[in-house]
Amino acid sequence: MVVDMGYWTKVSRRILILVLTIIGIYLAFKLAVFYMPFLVAFIISLLIEPIIKFVNKRTRLTRKTCAIIVLIVVSSILIGLLVWGITNLISEVSNLLQGLNQYIEGAYVQVENIIKNIDLTKIKISPEVTKVIQDSAWDLIGSISNWVKNWLTSLMNGLTQIPTIAIYVSICVIAIYFICTDKLYMLDQIEHHLPKEWVKRIGYHVRELISSLGNYLKAEATLVIISFIVSLIGLYIFKFMGLNIKYPILAALVIGFVDALPILGSGSAMIPWAIVSAINGDIKLAIAIIILWLIMSIIRQFAEPRVVSKHIGIHPIFTLIAMYTGFKIMGVLGMFIGPIVLIILKNIFSTLIDKGVGKAIFDR
Repeated sequence: MVVDMGYWTKVSRRILILVLTIIGIYLAFKLAVFYMPFLVAFIISLLIEPIIKFVNKRTRLTRKTCAIIVLIVVSSILIGLLVWGITNLISEVSNLLQGLNQYIEGAYVQVENIIKNIDLTKIKISPEVTKVIQDSAWDLIGSISNWVKNWLTSLMNGLTQIPTIAIYVSICVIAIYFICTDKLYMLDQIEHHLPKEWVKRIGYHVRELISSLGNYLKAEATLVIISFIVSLIGLYIFKFMGLNIKYPILAALVIGFVDALPILGSGSAMIPWAIVSAINGDIKLAIAIIILWLIMSIIRQFAEPRVVSKHIGIHPIFTLIAMYTGFKIMGVLGMFIGPIVLIILKNIFSTLIDKGVGKAIFDR
């Protein structure tokens, strides 16, 4: 049997390129986490770029002056919201940590009452199985309480590190200034130091990637901001009405976080909350939460008619697989990063995917 070395060399090279690309994306995310203030600055600069162009067209001011004016206004708003949010979050997290044991004890009592109220003789469950179910329920509540306690403690530690936050914010603001004012100079430097062929190829892929990834991130940002603002306003209204809403900002953050996850929605957090409130006898709060969830769902349908995964041209099952893979590798944060990696891979290997991955690698 004659082995075609040329064929297998091509196959090996294609597989190597695929593997190196995946490793490169992994390292890029590691670097992105390390240089997070600059990444945030780059994203904010992209968001305020249309505002700078608008002010520049409407006035006779230079681009640098327009960038400074817009940056001062945006920074003042963001820093003001950041101070307000951190102050209120510290208060809410501190109060929740202090009363967490009471909530855990209440959960134990509720589970015990549910088990007692079920007529186990009718469904013929033995006492041994009942004990296993009860022990499993206790373990589940204990695991959830430990996770919540650890998460709240980590959040509290992060929020109280004021000097670190101040350094990150300062670096971020300065980076936004330089990116907005010296954008053309930075692009010229990149073109100067890279070969012309690289600039053409990288420029094409970067434009395509920014287009597809930008659409995805815009949709995600839209969902998060809308969900957070609407839920925050609704929860504060409920609080002023005298309903049992003790942690409106923290609850709005959780709702926005869940709603940001592809495929899942705000109902993943709000419906269980309404059910638990109804079980505890707080029917008014349960109805209010359901009404707020319906309002948010209607607003979301108007703001984002299609599901995010459809918007980016990827079937929901692949988005779900990417979320699960990201979760297994990086935890909760990976549920966000997984779909982003999927979009990047789809963009880079679009030709290969259109032809068929197996065919593109192994065809002669």
